[in-house]
Amino acid sequence: MYATNYHRASSVEDAVKLASSNDEAKYLSGGQTLLPTMKQRLAAPSDLVDLRHVDALKGISVDGGKVRIGAATTHAEVARSAELASACPGLSHLASHIGDPHVRHMGTIGGSIANNDPAADYPAGLMALGATIVTNNRSLSADEFFTGMFETALEDGELVVAVEFQAPEKCGYSKFPNPASRYAMTGVFVAKHGDGSVRVAVTGAGSDGVFRHEGMEQALASNFSAGALDGVTVDDSDLMSDIHASAAYRANLIKVMAKRAVAASG
Repeated sequence: MYATNYHRASSVEDAVKLASSNDEAKYLSGGQTLLPTMKQRLAAPSDLVDLRHVDALKGISVDGGKVRIGAATTHAEVARSAELASACPGLSHLASHIGDPHVRHMGTIGGSIANNDPAADYPAGLMALGATIVTNNRSLSADEFFTGMFETALEDGELVVAVEFQAPEKCGYSKFPNPASRYAMTGVFVAKHGDGSVRVAVTGAGSDGVFRHEGMEQALASNFSAGALDGVTVDDSDLMSDIHASAAYRANLIKVMAKRAVAASG
């Protein structure tokens, strides 16, 4: 690893000030992506701003169906929250299947979405839930926030503070995991909202990261059942093809995982 300066932030304001005063600074939350990348000398931030001790970034609250999850909340905390499991069981299920126990106890929801790995689970969940990503100076819809593979709408020094969403009427998530990394080779989150609309988001398959499937959304809005997806076509022209799976195979997985997600939503 290259030499770097370590800073322990005490508040959101402190963290932003520290990051803004150093051009090559990076925020450090769970460190599950950043630290391995630094060890491989693929990243060399001049400064690390540790967010793990900022209490304002932690915690889960459910108030009248409105859910708020602090950015520094770990995957394990999301998975075991009884309040969240009651309001949005699909997201709790999603978190419980991220990586392994070490990753779940160190990794955070804010770190995951800020990194926006094309095979990460949370982007699909937040996009399907119609979530709002709250930063230190603005709020963005998930559709606006996730802009491409490993890319987000975050500006330099901007910090994710929390994610918020209204609890859906029904939701479910299913993924086909890589047996080694547990990343999604294809994952689909389905959410039916109180106004009758349905959102379907896909991770692990798109050549440009997470995306919504409008054909599935329309089919499920008319009939929220796995069988409603039988006639839906999944175009593989914009899907990833790599050593793990071809684009055609991922297209089939999208349909299979979507059906399982609907079935799991109860």
